[in-house]
Amino acid sequence: MVDTRLEPTTTAPVGAAPASSPEPWPDRSVIPAVWSRITNLEIERGEGSWLITRSGERYLDYSSGIGVTNTGHAHPRVAAAIAAQAAKLIHGQQNIVYHEPGLRLHERLRHVLPGDGWGAFLSNSGAEAIEAAVKLARIATGRPVVIGFRGGYHGRTAQTMALTTAKDVYRGHFEPLPGSIYHTAYPYCYRAAGGSHDPAACTCDWEAQLDLTFHQLIYPEHVAAILIEPVLGEGGYIVPPPGFLPRLREITRQHGIMLIADEVQTGYGRTGRFFAVEHWAVEPDILVMAKGIASGLPLSGLLAKRDLIEAWPPGTHGGTYGGNVVSCAAANATLDVIEDEHLVENAAARGAQFLAGLRGLARTHPAIGDVRGLGLMLALEFIEPGSGDGRTPNPNLAKRVLAEALDRRLIILSAGTYANVVRIIPPLVTTAAEVDLAISILDESLTAAGA
Repeated sequence: MVDTRLEPTTTAPVGAAPASSPEPWPDRSVIPAVWSRITNLEIERGEGSWLITRSGERYLDYSSGIGVTNTGHAHPRVAAAIAAQAAKLIHGQQNIVYHEPGLRLHERLRHVLPGDGWGAFLSNSGAEAIEAAVKLARIATGRPVVIGFRGGYHGRTAQTMALTTAKDVYRGHFEPLPGSIYHTAYPYCYRAAGGSHDPAACTCDWEAQLDLTFHQLIYPEHVAAILIEPVLGEGGYIVPPPGFLPRLREITRQHGIMLIADEVQTGYGRTGRFFAVEHWAVEPDILVMAKGIASGLPLSGLLAKRDLIEAWPPGTHGGTYGGNVVSCAAANATLDVIEDEHLVENAAARGAQFLAGLRGLARTHPAIGDVRGLGLMLALEFIEPGSGDGRTPNPNLAKRVLAEALDRRLIILSAGTYANVVRIIPPLVTTAAEVDLAISILDESLTAAGA
């Protein structure tokens, strides 16, 4: 079995709290069952790419808390910023006071996208930020309708459930959902109706399907916004063909429709660019961010041109905790770490290394139907070889691979409409040695799972 003992990528800050007392933890049953379990690990602390259990076992965490801990677990600079701010002020509500971390973060966020004139609005979660983006698009355009893409995931509040179609479990029990929401086809080249093909020579009919949506369901002049994940997340880590987003941007401009980029999972360096839209030189009207923005503290937001943000009359949107001062301090430290440690560049380099390794595994494991990824957002799609057209989803195999990897102390996750995709989301601080270790563990896990 692969030896999973590697040195941590970061060290705990000076003055870190000692290990907890041996007093028994409360029984796990206090957590409601609605939280479906990925693992049953009892974690004491985290260091860089690693989680450490109460008994001292080290797990290579390539889930990153579902794409959150981009700077790694408990990065010393982020932890220090949180501690310093918490000792001064924990909450200063946005309607009532100004605070330095919030002002600095708003100023810095003006410059994280190319070009001038950007502004930010801060909230708490990805779903809240999507809700804000929809409200802003509707009030700015005076139009009611929002179009999403099949396979997209945007949250679990009522409005965001209506926009989500990644998997039935997210919305299937909760009808009726808010209306004036429609969905159209996303270009999924591996599962195209005419057969799998190279995304560089895409033959998917997504544009024809969008045009059909306009002719069958809703006039384009009633559409406020089209909402898109630049790379589908929960839907299977599906990277679009090169011409997709630029052409979608042309179509939205043609009809006066706003383009909202949901970068909750792709943002903050995840794909090897600060935001994924930069791979295709596409400028959205609104960009939504969360997850990696504050290295684990609750914070989210949107970016848009200031004149667009000012379409909101004062008091028409807000929230008690949006732009919390401790979260803003963490977010400023996160930006510092990403820049100073060149984490976007590391994501691109380690992603290329990982993708090459996964493609090597696919050559010896026939149940891997597709390997795909962008930066450190990577996926294996599992099939039943020889069944149907050769692309029959194999969720049971994906589940076995996850279990075998966990047995070897590697944490990875599932994704995809049929849960037949294994997604790999390393922290952006991960090292070349850690990636090589993960590939070796995956090779063993695939063999043990019967892939």
